[in-house]
Amino acid sequence: MLRLALHWQILITMIIGAVVGAVLNRTVGTHRTDGLVEIAESGTAQLHGMSKSAAYRAGTAWFDDTPSRVLIQINEQAAGADKFTTRRIIVRSAMARAAIDEQLWPAVPAQADPDLPVETKSYATIKELQKQDPAAFVLFHFYGRSWGRTVGDYAQKIGNLFLRMLKMVSIPLIITSLLTGVIGLGQTERLGRMFSRTLFYYVSTSLLAIVTGLIMVNLIRPGVQPAAAPAAGEEVAEAEAADGVARAAGPAGKVREGKGLGTVLFEQLEKMIPDNPFDAVVDGLFISIIAFTLIFGVFTVLEGGRHAQTLGELSEAGFHVMMRMTMAIIRLAPLGVLFLMLAVTASQGIGVFESLGYYMITVACALAFHAVVTMPMILKFVARTDPIGYARAMSPALLTAFSSASSNATLPLTMTCCEQRGGISNRTTSFVLPLGATVNMDGTALYEVVAVLFIAQFSGFELTLIQQIIVAITALLASIGAAGIPHAGLVMMVIILQAVGLPLESQGLIIAVDRVLDMCRTSVNVWSDSCGCAVVERMEGPPAAVA
Repeated sequence: MLRLALHWQILITMIIGAVVGAVLNRTVGTHRTDGLVEIAESGTAQLHGMSKSAAYRAGTAWFDDTPSRVLIQINEQAAGADKFTTRRIIVRSAMARAAIDEQLWPAVPAQADPDLPVETKSYATIKELQKQDPAAFVLFHFYGRSWGRTVGDYAQKIGNLFLRMLKMVSIPLIITSLLTGVIGLGQTERLGRMFSRTLFYYVSTSLLAIVTGLIMVNLIRPGVQPAAAPAAGEEVAEAEAADGVARAAGPAGKVREGKGLGTVLFEQLEKMIPDNPFDAVVDGLFISIIAFTLIFGVFTVLEGGRHAQTLGELSEAGFHVMMRMTMAIIRLAPLGVLFLMLAVTASQGIGVFESLGYYMITVACALAFHAVVTMPMILKFVARTDPIGYARAMSPALLTAFSSASSNATLPLTMTCCEQRGGISNRTTSFVLPLGATVNMDGTALYEVVAVLFIAQFSGFELTLIQQIIVAITALLASIGAAGIPHAGLVMMVIILQAVGLPLESQGLIIAVDRVLDMCRTSVNVWSDSCGCAVVERMEGPPAAVA
């Protein structure tokens, strides 16, 4: 297999990882398992940590906005008529809380607070548990031990090593490549022209993606489909709280006051001006890093003379060293993709996708239309580039983006594919791609629009045309500030939910399937960035020659 091209190696290992992980996921629930989690009767859950012992795996989440907590324990017996036992306990005393923190479970009810109400139920099979107590079943699925979860945990750790190596070179590569590109442009007029063209492309494609998402979600209307959400409703939402996201029950039709567009816009502009550039580098604030690097590069060009030449040579030397390091890491991409895909499918399987099928179909169809219709048309008629050949050239980066769900982690490979396989000059890639990895999030913007309208439909809120326009504009602004990391879309969705007054806890509806959709939208983000290189290259010089 080592003789195959890199994109074939990545594709094969991705399929192997998915198949093996799906098979291992079937073993969930085959080991003796105690699961313990704390969730609130109301409020948004925040998972703070995981403690482990030989007897059980425990995750605790606690809240500052409510005095009451609910503990759920699931125990799988080795044998017996009643194989699964669940216990629910409402905790209101500080003594009980302290005992839980010291891991005195299961002695907490007797030793800490004898008056704690306890509800115990038993089930003969895991199917019965799933049917009668969906909350406990989902908790058991997420926190119980099994061969699938054990292998998935180790696979995730190995896959994370690959991601850490990619992230290790991302910031130095962005700084050196962007600085090299800006200084290499030579004249501020030329820099301004390339920047304006790049920004126009990014805003245009993001708007096209948002419009595609709006049309698709209004046509399919996944939130009003009979299978749009789990039948258990509130109980499954409670179970999702066990995984870190809860849905608080509020008065029907009550909508909270949203955040204004002016506030959202100002927050995004504020991120572009770091109060400390070194803190921005340490914290990985890409939009701040890019803004400072652009400003530094512009003033380097204005300074001119020996100083500009020295800084230009230094940044170019650093860029070549970082590219050499990046190429060495990229050779490990097939192994990294194998373990990352294995971790996803081993821990989640395919069963969690069934209840949210219409929602996933809507997102997938919208992303597919944008990727295989909109972007190829731009390549064909604007960049004058063969879409199929260019997609083949970018396939290693697209497959890596799919498995890692991180456009920033994929950035080094994206730059390599554009230059060495797509025929794009370093002058263009060093400027367009680092900027695109932060501000061009077509897939994320599309996903956020579909997700918010799905939540509104499912919650019984019919958004007006004006509200949907607000969603579209806010999604565009939020996607610009979204970090190129896994699940960044969920974080940025808070802004959009606030803009139209939907409850933030509604994200609990979609958290279970976010990882797979995150992988899909990240691939679209990287594909749009790559197409942007071809478009800008066409405008700045001769068309790209696809290898």
